[in-house]
Amino acid sequence: MKESILNDDDVLNMLDMLLKEQSRFNWDNFYSEKEMKVPFFVNLPDENLVQYFKQGYVKSGKVLELGCGPGRNAIYFAEQGCEVDAVDLSKEALDWAKQRAADKNVSVHFIKQNIFELDIEEGVYDIVYDSGCFHHIAPHRRMSYLSLLKKALKPNGLFAITCFKVGGALGGSDISDWEVYRLRSLRGGLGNTDEKLREIFNGFQVIELRDMLEMEASSSMFGVSGLLTGLFRKSNSIESNG
Repeated sequence: MKESILNDDDVLNMLDMLLKEQSRFNWDNFYSEKEMKVPFFVNLPDENLVQYFKQGYVKSGKVLELGCGPGRNAIYFAEQGCEVDAVDLSKEALDWAKQRAADKNVSVHFIKQNIFELDIEEGVYDIVYDSGCFHHIAPHRRMSYLSLLKKALKPNGLFAITCFKVGGALGGSDISDWEVYRLRSLRGGLGNTDEKLREIFNGFQVIELRDMLEMEASSSMFGVSGLLTGLFRKSNSIESNG
């Protein structure tokens, strides 16, 4: 690999490698162990996503899901009549997701790709959905993430997120952005607060920001404590400042 820094992308790639070199975690290995008692392995949609449809915030349209895993939310979107592009880096996760979609007889376009290398048209998605991807994004990639949202969404399009809360039972490390690089680690996933999400997504209109509701085991929805959920709208200021 050429270890020269000549542009912004070279800086981002260098920082990616600094963190990656310290990580032994493998998503394909993780998703290959389907019998593990991992809460989000259940084939149920996020409770907040179901509520967005019930409350009329989200209707059928074109959806981009970032970090779709085994496809539970992508499948729910498709069941509601949406056209869905669902992205993940793990072949194991996507193979599992494709089987689930086939079992439910719904059509989802699954894409194996790094989200920052997606080739997408500008302004074609009504909603971008992220359940569990953002808290694994390193701080130096946040601007790339925001640029992806700005490019993907239609004017007044929606962005929804479910992510680790600081100190949550499933994860949520309470370290500063600088500490990530001192440690060369996200400590399993960065924790967030309402204030932090408002600060990061300050160019978006906040529609709803709350804790995820804990669902009973018999529920038809996924919901656990220790996660934050947020629904945002792409504002005209983002459009004009792009």
